[in-house]
Amino acid sequence: MPPALLALLDSLRPANLAHMALHPGDAPRRQPVHVVYGGGHLFRADTAAKLGEVARRAMATYAPDAPALDAALGLGLIAPAVHERVTDKLAREPVEDFRIDFEDGYGTRPDADEDRDVAAAAHEVASGHKADTLPECIGIRVKPLTEELRARSTRTLRLFLATLLEEAGELPPGFVVTLPKITVVEQVSVFAALLAALERELGLDDGTLRFEVMVETPQIVLGANGMSALPRLIPAAAGRLQAAHFGTYDYIASLGITAAEQRMRHPVCDFAKHMMQVAFAGTGVWLSDGSTAILPVPVHTASGRGELSTTQHAENRAGVHAAWRLHADDVRHSLAGGYYQGWDLHPAQLVSRYAALYEFFLSGLDAASDRLQNFVAKAAQATLVGDVFDDAATGQGLLNYFLRAVQSGAITEAQAVERSGLTVDELRGRSFVAILKARGRV
Repeated sequence: MPPALLALLDSLRPANLAHMALHPGDAPRRQPVHVVYGGGHLFRADTAAKLGEVARRAMATYAPDAPALDAALGLGLIAPAVHERVTDKLAREPVEDFRIDFEDGYGTRPDADEDRDVAAAAHEVASGHKADTLPECIGIRVKPLTEELRARSTRTLRLFLATLLEEAGELPPGFVVTLPKITVVEQVSVFAALLAALERELGLDDGTLRFEVMVETPQIVLGANGMSALPRLIPAAAGRLQAAHFGTYDYIASLGITAAEQRMRHPVCDFAKHMMQVAFAGTGVWLSDGSTAILPVPVHTASGRGELSTTQHAENRAGVHAAWRLHADDVRHSLAGGYYQGWDLHPAQLVSRYAALYEFFLSGLDAASDRLQNFVAKAAQATLVGDVFDDAATGQGLLNYFLRAVQSGAITEAQAVERSGLTVDELRGRSFVAILKARGRV
């Protein structure tokens, strides 16, 4: 090639490398399928286990078998498989991620009270870490860095980390800090610098403290200048941004929508979440949807020695089933939109969370298996299976389906290998292009 053309191509190198640095792709670690929020004053070392007990009790009462779960959620023929997997999940790992909340779930209290509760929560995390009772991922949500709350937010985080490290000697694996209600990019850059300063103060390795932001204000999605601040959050976070969570109800309320119309599937939420997807695509930043506010709790409770009537039992079942159905539909909507994590506010929601998740992946398993195996076998040309026409981008999408199905627990890695026609190494490599190259298809 002539030197002039080589020089012209070489001039692309800085821009290409900068793009690659900003878009490294998904990390191999597992993203939790949910996060449970709970008030910081209520957290205990065995909170995850107790939430599991409540979830199992709700399932035993209102969905003791596959037909009952099918009646609640409309699962059809895969109800037995879903019921089996949910039962196993609630027994083995009911909570994947928990956020100890010192913001909305805690409220505004005197400094002395919050200091006491923060130290107590840190003590409980240290105890749970030593006893191995914590979920795989855990973290703390502090108050936002607004003018009136920035000092309190920093004080809470500093006290929590110092107490936890003093008692446990280390942070639990998967620890993350949640920064809510960001309104300007500078809050993210300052928070990243604050975490770096705390690492130096507390003797932690550089980059140990990671955080997630909450997208809850319209100004972050689209500013007065007509530009979105979302893409600027990534460089502002200086490599510490782990996830972006959508705050459903704060966002809806900020747009003047009445309480009666506030719901996860409102069109304004889809707009904001689409913007988040575009901004964070390929960056490795996880996305999480919000919560369903209507909870699966019984209408009637027995008082004293009194027993509930048959009618009251039926009304309880109908109420819990309706709340489960709403939650499951919200989860399905999130999954179909590419959001594989969401918030849960009540332990009984774990039933509908996992049921909807497993249904999503199991119901499409046969079609995805046929399409991926056929596409890999005939990767040199476009492929038609049934009424779906696949191309190279779809190949990566099918691979992502199996990766997410394994991460969610819907299928095992061995089942994914068997159904996809890939090897373990190909599956773990996470790149469809790499698979084709290794097989000599491109």
